Order: sequence, then C-alpha cells, then structure tokens
Amino acid sequence: MKISIVAAGFTPEEADGLRRALATFRRIGDIHQFKERFLRGMLENGYQQEFAERCFKQIEGFADYGFPESHAASFALLVYASSWLKCHYPAAFACALLNSQPMGFYAPAQIIRDLREHSVEVRPVDINESDWDCTLEVLSGGEMALRLGFGQIKGVKGADINALMLAREGGYRDIPDLWQRTGLSKFTLERLARADAFTSVGLDRRQALWVVKGLDNTRLPLFQSLEVLPEPPVMLPRIPFGEQVADDYRALTFSLKAHPLLLLRKELIEKGYQANECLGHLPYGRRVCIAGLVTGRQRPASAKGVLFVTLEDETGIANVIVWPKVFDNFRRPVLRAKLIGINGEIQKEGQVIHVISDKIEDLTPLLANLESSKILKDMASMGGRSRNFH
Repeated sequence: MKISIVAAGFTPEEADGLRRALATFRRIGDIHQFKERFLRGMLENGYQQEFAERCFKQIEGFADYGFPESHAASFALLVYASSWLKCHYPAAFACALLNSQPMGFYAPAQIIRDLREHSVEVRPVDINESDWDCTLEVLSGGEMALRLGFGQIKGVKGADINALMLAREGGYRDIPDLWQRTGLSKFTLERLARADAFTSVGLDRRQALWVVKGLDNTRLPLFQSLEVLPEPPVMLPRIPFGEQVADDYRALTFSLKAHPLLLLRKELIEKGYQANECLGHLPYGRRVCIAGLVTGRQRPASAKGVLFVTLEDETGIANVIVWPKVFDNFRRPVLRAKLIGINGEIQKEGQVIHVISDKIEDLTPLLANLESSKILKDMASMGGRSRNFH
C-alpha cells in the first residue's frame, strides 16, 4: 500500500482497493485493473517504465504467494496460542469463548461439553454467585471451576442483572428478599426461575416459579392497609428428570444435568440409530445411521453448494456432509429440524471423520417425549446414570 501511495500517487482509498484485490489471487481476482493506474502514476512521478513494471510484477507475485503465506502464518500463530491456552488453562479459555459469544463455529453447549470432558467443573447460573459474564472460581486444590453467567439465560437484560448484582451484598435469602431489594419485574424473575438459578436459596425451578407467581404487586388501594397473611406451605410434585433437561435447553440452550439424547437413546435404537461414538470404530466406507441435535450448519461460498452439518449426541460430535442433490431432496429437515437422523457412508482421513449423507429424517418430534412417563421408566432402569454425565 505504501509503495502505491508514495511511488504511484494512489489515494488511501485506491491503495486499500489494491490491497483487497491481492486477497482474491491474480488468476481469479481483479488486480490487473490497477496495473494501468499504477504504471501511469509511477511514470508521472519520474520513475522509468521498466522499473515501474518490475514493481507491479512484484505486487502480482505477492498476490500469488505472499498474501496466502502471511495469512497462513498469522493463523498458525493464533492456533498455536489458542491450543496452548486450552491445554494449560482450559477453564479460562472456555470462559473467554463463552463471554465472546456469538462467535465461531462452536455453540456454548459444545464448549461446555468439551470442558467437562477434560475434567473441569462447570457450575450453574445462580442468583448469589453468578455475574453477567461467566467467571472462574478457585477450588480447594488450586484448580479452577467455571461459573456460568446470567448472560447465558435467554430473555434477561443486562440492566436487570446489573441491578441484581448491585443489591446483592450479603446474598439473597429468598425470592421476596431479592424482589424487594431490586424491584425486578416478575417476568425477569420467571426467566431466572426457569433457568434454575435459585438453588442457593433451596428452590428448584418449579418451587421458584410457584413463589414468583405468588408475589403480590397488584393489590388494590382499598386493601393496601390489610395485613398480608403468609401463604401456607405447598408440597409441589418432584420435577421429572426429563422435564428438567428440557427446561434447561429452553432457558439456556444446554443442560449440565444430562444430554437429551441419553434420555431418548432407547427410542433411537428402536429406530435403528447408533450413537456417534460408533464412527471411531467402524471402517471407511461402512454405511451408518446416526442421529443428533443440530449444533451448526455451514455453507461456505467456496464449497460449491455443499452444506456441512454438525450433530451432537451424548457420546460426541459427528460431522455430516450434505451434497447439493441431497440438500434439494431433504431441504426442510436439513434447515429446520432441531434433531435429525442421518443415513450415509463413513469417510475417514487420519483422525478426521465425516458421514456423507444420502437420507435425512426429521426426528424433532422425539424431543417432546422428554417429559413423558416413559422417560421416567427408562431413567429408573438406568439407575440415574445420566446425573453423572460429562
């Protein structure tokens, strides 16, 4: 850019246009459109024709090789630094990623899953412990745990959480105490309750919602002077485990209690779907049926219409390739389904595994079964194993 400005008389805008042209590579880009302007500018500034042409050829050479080389070097440095941080400070690395969302390819659920698989404790959102951002908490052995922040909850506002944090000195005793100190709306309190953020005051989400619904902020003036009698205690039924997981996903897009597909595994097996962990054991070219929650869809402009889908189940991640013809045949489930089943062929290259899909099924209706009595029976037969899911 400096050569074009100093030697050829380019304006900063023109020099930036030349820089952008370098990024598209000479064989397909438009760098040639700057040649005449560049040569004319150098000649007007007293440079020889031959020297000017040599200068432009050097710029063209950089477009062919130097630009991708510099980008590769920059990316390599970022990858190395990120890998080092993830290896030595996994909690801090994951905390930074979560606080930078939305970004990149991985959703919060995948970041949290990977962190727990590397034996780092992840603690839930809590009215007495969390900040807006995710934070780190020191464990007794000096290691770090990740505390999820209020920002992970759908529908809460930063201003409301700021009010909650400013009035939190000494901690909140119960929901009425929080309500009186902060003046938060019942809507915000309901968001917190649905995210199960009241466990430090001894309330699960159902009990918390019951208390929030009973907060009296609509008393008529005629009754303001009357004594408010305490509400008699109510024994609410225990929340089914599947319902807890489903509510976590509604409020947070992930759950620390279990993965939904662990609870649906029996039904998926009955439909012929294997867990994603099977991909590491099956050979190249083997046909397979897998299912998972859709955590990512990417269709790069350079991929010539190929769609890349990331699926997650309780055992791991699966990378699925959807060719344009398959996409046209199964457009609706590919773009809209939350839970899909894939029939396809395994491709392997080193440690990279893909499933080349040829049939796609929308399994989203199965998610409604999470709150059914059938799930409770399946959980009983599993001995509560899902509570230890990482």
